[in-house]
Amino acid sequence: MTAVPRMSREVPHIPVEDFFGAPVRARAEISPDGTKIAYLAPWREQLNVWVESVDSDEEARCVTADDNRSVLTYHWTDDPRWLLYEQDGDGDEHWHVYRVDLENPDAEAVDLTPFPGVTAVGLEPIPARPGKALLHLNRRNPAEFDLYELDIPSGALTMLARNPGEVSGWMYTPDGALYAMVWTDRRDIELAQWDTEKGKLRTVTTFDGADYPLFVQPFQLTPDGTGVWFGSNRGSDLTRLARLDLATGEETEVDSHPDFDLDLRSAVFPTLPQPLICHRRTGELLGVRYLGGRQVIHPLDPDFAAVLENLVKLSDGDLAAVSSDVSGQRWVVSFTHDREPGVTYYYDHSTGESRLLFRPLPHLDPEALAPMTPVTVTARDGLELPSYLTLPLGAEPAGLPLVLLVHGGPWSLDSWGYHPLVQFLANRGYAVLQVNFRGSTGFGKEFLKAGIGELAGKMHDDLIDGVDWAVGEGYADRDRVAIFGGSYGGYAALVGVTFTPDVFAAAIDFCGPSNLVTFLRTVPEFARPHLINNWYLFVGDPDVPEQETDLLARSPISRVDEIRTPLMVVQGANDVRVVKAESDQIVDALRARGVDVTYLVKDNEGHMFTNPENNIDVCRESARFLARHLGGAAEPEQTEQPTPA
Repeated sequence: MTAVPRMSREVPHIPVEDFFGAPVRARAEISPDGTKIAYLAPWREQLNVWVESVDSDEEARCVTADDNRSVLTYHWTDDPRWLLYEQDGDGDEHWHVYRVDLENPDAEAVDLTPFPGVTAVGLEPIPARPGKALLHLNRRNPAEFDLYELDIPSGALTMLARNPGEVSGWMYTPDGALYAMVWTDRRDIELAQWDTEKGKLRTVTTFDGADYPLFVQPFQLTPDGTGVWFGSNRGSDLTRLARLDLATGEETEVDSHPDFDLDLRSAVFPTLPQPLICHRRTGELLGVRYLGGRQVIHPLDPDFAAVLENLVKLSDGDLAAVSSDVSGQRWVVSFTHDREPGVTYYYDHSTGESRLLFRPLPHLDPEALAPMTPVTVTARDGLELPSYLTLPLGAEPAGLPLVLLVHGGPWSLDSWGYHPLVQFLANRGYAVLQVNFRGSTGFGKEFLKAGIGELAGKMHDDLIDGVDWAVGEGYADRDRVAIFGGSYGGYAALVGVTFTPDVFAAAIDFCGPSNLVTFLRTVPEFARPHLINNWYLFVGDPDVPEQETDLLARSPISRVDEIRTPLMVVQGANDVRVVKAESDQIVDALRARGVDVTYLVKDNEGHMFTNPENNIDVCRESARFLARHLGGAAEPEQTEQPTPA
């Protein structure tokens, strides 16, 4: 049996609210002038932005006022008067940008993109033009994003470039030059300079689209506007950091790691650490993140190297969010840790002073949480699958009920850190296994491309091989295994109960597509151009008849009669990526057969649940469902039961 660290102590039953309730504070960032710290904290049961002074004891102030849905993303501006934040409507992904006046506490937030049904994305400041920011809006056409300049004080929007139809993203240099990212007819990604007067493109370079299922990440303009820092895997398996000369198209390596890819988790989850750490004032490159079993940061600036040396002493976790003032002396940083989530510190490099700002979840005792251990599962064809095993504390690590937890994407990955669902399940007595199946990102180009054509094939075999590994090592009871996942992970759960119905004793599908044909035909218009090198490449295009046939054959709905495993389905009514009809059709088909299925729908959620009360409700019901079928710890009954769909 693989050696996994254990902790011997009596383990308390931790309430579900302690895992999924709102943090007391989270996501802190220091202001550019170094005088204030912003962070998220509850106001009327939703997370909102609060601001406090660095140097005085004056009371912190809540500066946003959304009592319907938590605010998760905010931005300091170069003017200490203005703060921006983003919000959608109950998960519909129609993101708006709002402005807060920090000098006028009584002023209401101003919607700077007040256009119904329109999505604002890619907000970024323009360092060469104080008070200005860039953003992309699909105001003119839902499928096409035009580039705008936003004047923050006045709210005025000026179109800088109208999308001719094939552009998937824009870049604007300090001297006013425009560049476009364009999909070619060969599925490649072309970077081209845009001639505004002639409406023509000059190709700078072309990237192999098959190498970039989620686009080229990172892709960041250098401060002088003459080049781009980007993630390159030309001629190599691993992704390194390179610089592209915008005049010549020449690529030169900036930095690399011999064993790890660039840390690109933020490509899927923007709130996770960005791969590049840059100077707040100059924009120059300070450090680069890589990700293996744990994170590695390469400092590229001697001053930052000295700062980093002191920052990493603050915690034995991995450095996560970092922000500094424009002088590079005052820092606010947080850490990724499997049992000490998001612990956040202030550090002053000029004095050496450091202090703990907060623990987001102070009610959670790290000693009562289970270590997350990297393990390697060898697939049946010999491919090594980086995975993570979390074992419940206080239990003999043998013959345990197991939850196979499958990540979304599938162009994403599981990584070391605090995962509330993992810890919740472990606290209820379950072993939790997370397998990075082929097709996951972050483990090299060959590992990624091994997933092409393998949905409901080898990608699923990898998950089954993970179960076999856990049983073979003695950790799991073969007869008490559940599969649980969201988005692609929800699809994997449905594949589990239709393609391999004898493996699992229970399954939970969270917003997963049941029919790949209808799923791809209902993807929102603004996301469809990006399907070309992920879903269309990996599994097929429903508008091509023979590929439509294959898509249906890989869809759980085509094998619904095979389902005999207890199934729970969870869905956000406003989900625009995997629409409610995907869950309805599998539930309706089962109920038509007289098969009982637990179905929970949340009317004020989209693809990713945000409201704490909904996450608490879903996880409480999930624990009860798993306890009935796997025998884990039972969840206390509520006075009021949720209304089933």
